[in-house]
Parts: sequence; structure tokens; C-alpha cells
Amino acid sequence: MLEIKDIRVHYGVIEALKGVSFTVNDGEIVTLIGANGAGKTTMLHTISGIKKPTSGQILLNGQDITHTSARDRVHSGISPAPEGRRVFSTLPVLENLELGAFLRKDKAGIARDLERVYSLFPRLADRRRQAAGTLSGGEQQMLALGRALMSRPKILLLDEPSMGLSPLLVLEIFDIIRTINETGTTILLVEQNARMALQIAHRAYVLETGSIVLSGTGAELMNSEEIKKAYLGG
Repeated sequence: MLEIKDIRVHYGVIEALKGVSFTVNDGEIVTLIGANGAGKTTMLHTISGIKKPTSGQILLNGQDITHTSARDRVHSGISPAPEGRRVFSTLPVLENLELGAFLRKDKAGIARDLERVYSLFPRLADRRRQAAGTLSGGEQQMLALGRALMSRPKILLLDEPSMGLSPLLVLEIFDIIRTINETGTTILLVEQNARMALQIAHRAYVLETGSIVLSGTGAELMNSEEIKKAYLGG
């Protein structure tokens, strides 16, 4: 579904991504793990069109989208749930979710997807009239995920969905991510919690200082001594 080919990204003279290549197949959860500053969020920003690459290609279902706008990428089926949630704090939950469907015109389909989001996140249904900024951190993360789903994405880009959450909420969020994938949405996951990410990922890539240094199935990397020492605390 998604093919990243030799992507290089610069911030001024600093090269943040150094010829990164990887693939995400239809129906997979693929995770990028790595330390802070490795280039994970830059990679997601580049895929979603926020950051322009210096060189390389991004292909979605074989179509070159390297130079298309962020808006057109959402229309093509790429939907990000950004780091830090970025909800519209003064707007109610319902309006935040409706904004996720701003490019869609199919009212019946939007209504069905809204009910799907409420079935995944019952707390959002209970708080649909509540201002998003008054939600707990976990509820705001659910809202960010739900809003991203409202565009009916082919591929969902998740940036640090467990950040700042309690261990119990982390388990709940990852269970929901697995459910979203099992119901047909492909997922590219950037996550600091490497253990949780590898447990649900079909495949994984390790990013270090802007380069892919290791790849394999989630299980293979979970059992790698190198990964255990570097990212799993053992």
C-alpha cells in the first residue's frame, strides 16, 4: 500500500532522514521504533505532506504522491493522528469528530462512521457535547484516533498514541488500535513504548539518527538481544 523510497529530509543543513526506505502492506500494522530524535515524527510528517522531502519518493498504491499537498493526501486515504493529540479544545467532541470528515460529502457514510467511532470509544459518545479541552488525556487520545478515522483512511498514521497515559490506558489504547486494524485499516505506528508496539506489529523497522538499521517481524525484534538491550530494558 505504502512505499517509501530513499527519502531524505533536511532542516537547514541538518539531514534528519538519510535515504530511508520501507514498505507498509495492505492490512498490516507496521511500527517505527527508535530513540528521541531518530527521525520518526519527521517520517510521519513527510508521509502526511507537512514536511517536504529533499529527495526520494512516496508511493501510495503505486501512485507517486511525493509532491501532492497534505489535503490531497487525506483525500487519497492517508490520515494522521498527531503526537500530542492536537484536539480543538474549545469545540465539543462531536464537532472535533465531524472536522475529521471535512473532505467528505457522503452524509449517510459520515453518520455510519460516527457511530463506528462511538462504538470503539463509548466515552466519546457520553461526552459528545463536552468541550474537548476538558477531557482527560486518555479521552483526548481516543478523540484524536476517532477524528482520524472519520476521514475513512486507507492508512492511519499514529504518532506516539501512548504518550502521557497511565499503564492501564496504554493497554486500552493498544487494544483499540488492534481492533481498528482487524476491521480493515492499515496502520503505520510511531511509538516510544517499543514493547507494546512490537507486541501488536506485523512488521517493524528500527530508526537510528535518520537511518533504518534493523527490520523484521514484531516477534523477531521482540526476541532480538540487540533490541532488548536498547529498547526493552533487558
